[in-house]
Amino acid sequence: MHSLQPLLSAFVPIWILTAIGYLVSRTGLLGDQAELVLGRFVFHVAMPAALFTMLAKAPLRSFANPSMVAFAAGTLAAGLLGWAAARWLFGRRPADQAIAGMAAGYVNSANLGIPVAVQVLGDASFVGPVLLFQVLLVTPVILGALDAGTDQGDGTNRLLRMVRMPLRNPIILASALGVVCSATGFRLPGALGHSCELLGAAGVPTALITLGMSLHARPAAERAPGAATHRAEVGLAVLTKNLVQPLVAFTVGSLLLHLTTHQLLAVVVCSALPTAQNVFIYARQYGLSTALPRDSVLFSTLLSMVTLSAVDWALTAH
Repeated sequence: MHSLQPLLSAFVPIWILTAIGYLVSRTGLLGDQAELVLGRFVFHVAMPAALFTMLAKAPLRSFANPSMVAFAAGTLAAGLLGWAAARWLFGRRPADQAIAGMAAGYVNSANLGIPVAVQVLGDASFVGPVLLFQVLLVTPVILGALDAGTDQGDGTNRLLRMVRMPLRNPIILASALGVVCSATGFRLPGALGHSCELLGAAGVPTALITLGMSLHARPAAERAPGAATHRAEVGLAVLTKNLVQPLVAFTVGSLLLHLTTHQLLAVVVCSALPTAQNVFIYARQYGLSTALPRDSVLFSTLLSMVTLSAVDWALTAH
């Protein structure tokens, strides 16, 4: 088995920034509204800048490769399982069902996927297609479900909102502009492009700070009515994310697609990544409960240290 030190070095910054967020909230340093304001900053400003910058430079042709079929199968299976459990086991609202599906199947491919891929695979080439898949296909579906699930208007107004959603949602709009720039070869002028990169770089650390701030209220929530149900819901989401998703990807990749050992390792490693903090940001932005996405990110990240090490050992031992 490879040393745990490289994996540990990829996870430590996540834990440190989350802990800083917790301390900031506990001390009241930024005031009562800090978590809300920082969450809005990430959703409306920093994350769109990061996605635009990434997609504008990404070669779209990398999206089409057999390995992505296996990764997509794992994502679909995990997402559907999370959604079905939220609907039929826990009786959640439609918008919360979408968040549950995302918590179970949306991997942290951006800030964690790249360092883990470099350490385990030797390069991060497969992370690019994974990012494209999640941003271009999974994210619009989730945000569309959230938009529909939180809209209280009649059928006509709901349809108009759905049609206008790409223009109203900064995540989808920035992603679409990034794809256009990639397809046409357009690049922002130097100073403007650099400014966009700097703004986008604030997205991940601010999201982790916001996530850490939300943990300050967690002990009280654990004593509230329904805490046992919440623990069961989080446990199912985390097990689905860390075990079911990579197992489905492995099965499809090995038995159906007959991927090479390195391709299979790349697919399973990326599928075994923990839940992305984007899920927490989306839930907060749409006014939904953040308990499930918050705890799913936290515990899936802790467990993934074990599952990623096991995947690395199992697929490279022989």
